[in-house]
Amino acid sequence: MMRVGALEARRWAGLVFAAGPDDGIGLRLVFTTPSGERRELEDWYWMVSRVGPHAPDGSYARMEFDLAAEPSSASRPGEGTLTLEWSRREDAVALRAVARARGRVELVSDDPWGWAARWEEAPGGWHAALGSVEIAAAFGPRAGARAATVVAWEARETPSAAGAARSRSQRLLPGLDRWIDDARADWDRRRPRSSGAAEGLVEAVTDNLMWTVLLQPEAVRRYAPAGRRWIFPKPGDGGSTGGTPQDIGSGDRTRKSAPAPDDWTVFGWDSFFNALALTTASGRLAWDALLAGIASRYTNGNVPNWRSRRGGTPDRSQPPVGSFAALKLHLTCPDADALAAAWPGLLAWSDWWVADKGGRPRREGLTPGLLAWGSDTALVPEDEQLPGWEVGASGHQRAAWESGQDDLPLWDDVKWDPRREVLAVSAVDLCSYRALDLECLSRIGRILGHMADAERLEAERRRIIETMNRVLWSEDAGLYLDELPGDRHSPRVASSNFLPLIAGVPSARQANRMVDVLRDPDRFWGEWVLPTISRNDPAFDDQQYWRGSIWPPMNYLVLQGLRRYGFDELASELAWKGALMFLADRGRTGFCRENFDARSGRGRGQRFQSWGPLFALGAIEEFVDASPWRGLRIGSRWPAFVARNMGGDAARDAAWARIEGLQVAGQARTVELS
Repeated sequence: MMRVGALEARRWAGLVFAAGPDDGIGLRLVFTTPSGERRELEDWYWMVSRVGPHAPDGSYARMEFDLAAEPSSASRPGEGTLTLEWSRREDAVALRAVARARGRVELVSDDPWGWAARWEEAPGGWHAALGSVEIAAAFGPRAGARAATVVAWEARETPSAAGAARSRSQRLLPGLDRWIDDARADWDRRRPRSSGAAEGLVEAVTDNLMWTVLLQPEAVRRYAPAGRRWIFPKPGDGGSTGGTPQDIGSGDRTRKSAPAPDDWTVFGWDSFFNALALTTASGRLAWDALLAGIASRYTNGNVPNWRSRRGGTPDRSQPPVGSFAALKLHLTCPDADALAAAWPGLLAWSDWWVADKGGRPRREGLTPGLLAWGSDTALVPEDEQLPGWEVGASGHQRAAWESGQDDLPLWDDVKWDPRREVLAVSAVDLCSYRALDLECLSRIGRILGHMADAERLEAERRRIIETMNRVLWSEDAGLYLDELPGDRHSPRVASSNFLPLIAGVPSARQANRMVDVLRDPDRFWGEWVLPTISRNDPAFDDQQYWRGSIWPPMNYLVLQGLRRYGFDELASELAWKGALMFLADRGRTGFCRENFDARSGRGRGQRFQSWGPLFALGAIEEFVDASPWRGLRIGSRWPAFVARNMGGDAARDAAWARIEGLQVAGQARTVELS
């Protein structure tokens, strides 16, 4: 099957045609200004002005770019923009690009991932021979402000396949505009959508995630990276020159000498969150993303912090949320075969955390039975295999990267234990992830009939919960706190200290104590929630990365915990606060931000981060949700604060909200709240 789409990270404005493993060809747009400046490849990232619709079947997709990059306040609406649209019908694709600016738009031949195939001139257009197909492109008139093409292909065993492909592309070309216009109308009619106070809610998730889906070319497998600029450098290709991982996503747009990116990069927990968000668009794609995350694991079972085609982190992992995502995904988009395919890798990953290492469990914390973040020093790759920011990184930093909260202030006061190769702590967050992982894996095992494994996992879960309640619970604080050396509790509190809720660790009384802390406006609650560190912590005003900012995954996980314990009204407020903050920023900027300032609600970090829509997903689940603990859940109490927070014209629509056409538990659901 031919895979078609903007499936290579730098090709927002292009198409990849993948006929088989490492076999395919591409087309991409180039815009040349009147002064002769070319804009192509990475330049398009900085010019994205609106991430448009993208049907999962490729029947219609649209993206808008600001050709000025920094719009002039004097510009008229639509002036200086380029609109790219494409549509697939079986074995042919139509593409149209129209610029509302002076300059020249052109389609050029492309070889994504350095593929060997090349376009050749042929009667009426271009032609190329791929491993299993003949492919041809016919072009519309070469007008300066417009570029258009129809690409068609035929299996090579078809008689006169090359001529048939050329003939079909030329025959379809005159109807290109109607084809694309009809495809746009058809997708607008049948797509999932939202309205009222939820206007744009579903679309913000589906559009951003669909435009993030990329391809692993050697496996012809779709996956969802952390973002289109989160593709790490090829080892040994100038990538070991310093910087930080954040530079990949937010570097200088004028830099033309960046190291060549590897073919793909998969991040551990990002993949699993992306799979959950993709359920709003396509169950099949959601399972693809989840299975790609599991497939990144090493032979010892470790699903790494990140892995690319040629590099990775065999020394460390990331938060084990894969089984939670798989169970929730199965309830939302049931697929017994996909769940069975996920099971062996998830089980191996779960066992990796506590596998024997020098006579003790790999990630054992200060108290036996509890866990700590770490890094297996002997498995750290050689310097030439590492990106620059990882060369010479300390064990402490590598363990912090494993936590997913790279610079969380809680780690500031924790020392690295070089003998055990873990942080000298029993970490509330990792212990909570472990309890959640064991519970969800046990549930999956029972669904699949692996009863012995399910019972073993459940017994392990009971043991870690008992130990967490004995060692980590602080009656004075009303929270679970990290254990430090000397039988001390950490005095610092992060949003991740509420993760025991999602894992079902506290009693009802303890959960109420925890929620009292969560509701305290001097610590966590407020207009913009949830900060990653308590508002009264000295690091809160840093608002830099995990030092106080609001992060989508933490909001989403805490939200699940509140729902699990029946704190429905507080959960609803958290869900809508996050969604409205996300949608407001998207409306202002067109971006899908990585994190948000907990003092202003302004977007921070990368422009297009794949897990940004988790804020919106949490609110979508207020309408309909497949919960591991409460089953199919439809409807919620309407949060009055939504109307209070929306003034002007929006206030008229703030008393109701509606989603329609969302596939959950095997049916398309339409739900209205008011």
